Amino acid sequence: MDKTYFISQSTSLTLVITISLIFTLVGLVYSNKYQGINNYLTANRNIGFFSLTTSLIASALGAWILFGPASAATWGGIGVVIGYALGTAFPMIFLISLGKKIRNEFPKGSTLIEFLRKRFGKSLFKLILLMTIFYMFIFLCAEVTAVAILINYISGTELWITALIILMATLAYTLYGGLRVSIFTDNIQMIVIVVLFLISVFYLTSFTGDEFSFSFIKEKSPHLLSGSYMPNYTAGLTFFIAVAATNLFHQGNWQRVYAAKNNNVLKKSLIVAFIVIIPIVLFMGFSGLVAVSVNSKVIPDLGFFSLLLRDQTEFLSLIIIILGLSLTISTIDTLVNAISSLIVVDGKATFNFSKKTNYLKFSKYFIIGLSIIAFIVASKGFSVLYLFLLADLFCCAFVLTVFYSFYNKKINEKTAYISIIVGLIGGFLLFPAPDFSKSLLVGIILPVELFPLFVVQSLLFLSFLIATFVPVAIWKLR
Repeated sequence: MDKTYFISQSTSLTLVITISLIFTLVGLVYSNKYQGINNYLTANRNIGFFSLTTSLIASALGAWILFGPASAATWGGIGVVIGYALGTAFPMIFLISLGKKIRNEFPKGSTLIEFLRKRFGKSLFKLILLMTIFYMFIFLCAEVTAVAILINYISGTELWITALIILMATLAYTLYGGLRVSIFTDNIQMIVIVVLFLISVFYLTSFTGDEFSFSFIKEKSPHLLSGSYMPNYTAGLTFFIAVAATNLFHQGNWQRVYAAKNNNVLKKSLIVAFIVIIPIVLFMGFSGLVAVSVNSKVIPDLGFFSLLLRDQTEFLSLIIIILGLSLTISTIDTLVNAISSLIVVDGKATFNFSKKTNYLKFSKYFIIGLSIIAFIVASKGFSVLYLFLLADLFCCAFVLTVFYSFYNKKINEKTAYISIIVGLIGGFLLFPAPDFSKSLLVGIILPVELFPLFVVQSLLFLSFLIATFVPVAIWKLR
């Protein structure tokens, strides 16, 4: 029997093409006025409060917020909701002091890796560069896949069609205009996102009766709010560590740190971004708690949509598509320009090309290559959650060593290298298999029966914990 969709495929495709074309044309026209490598990399270091704030928020929030927080909340409880929200917003607070420090010490910089290249030797910076690009590439795959699945769920449009339109449209204006156009389109996208998000909030709080409340969750799924439910702590801390660590390596954030007009603008923008991000992610996570309380068999990834679209309202379907497209395009243009900037700035020190190599042109070919792979991944509908978690593990192993080294000059390259590698090995030993029932150490090298139940049930949490904090022990021992 054919599935009934919320809107027709032709309506959905028209909307996808129209929205994508609008952002592309606006981006290309705007970019004509702002050409040059300084605009491409740092927007001429002249971005004011409003533009910087909206761009920071739009770049931090992608289509993942429509899936991730609600999905995690269905099994991780209120702890995951809080951990997800704080993990997403925390880097904004951290960047207030660290961003100012880096701007003052390296005023002509444009990437985090560039700073680390001065701090450490060539071998470690290349490892950090590889990890950063890998993380952002996985993020790119996740965003394109998420929006393709969303459009398919609402209208039945094939995944590859949406993926192709979104990637071509975003690449067209981002590779031409760079950071300057990414920030400009973020401003427009953020206004659209806020308006459509508020419509969704109004609908869910006004037309779902008593269901959208803590009392309803407490009645139907009390464990999700219970202080004795262990995942409220382990999963909550897992997501906080993972999301915060990865966002600190997001080159899109560092570009915006350097693009701020001055330190005061940067500080105010980061504080406002922190304040705005938290309630948005909290609300999306809370919708997952409600969704699983309404229907215990709900598909976790569709928790938010199961509530918003259960009356099959065409108006709300259109709202969700536009919201999803705005979230996705704002994130993809940030990722595309962030990866491109890393190749432009750090490529010369990484690759042994001839002196005549045009690294800006090379970065664009590199991005197109990555985008083709992202298109293949998205068109197949692969789950990228597991790869995302793997990228998170890498970031966790790097995060404390890299950022503490800014303040402690005693951490040399050798100590940093060893601490990161040991952290990675420790994390990998406990990192769960795709079915989350075992890991390399628990169930493969040694029998599951040798380990306490807590260890077996908390492999992801323990792997992130070890990857993050074992490096600290290495510093102390050396």
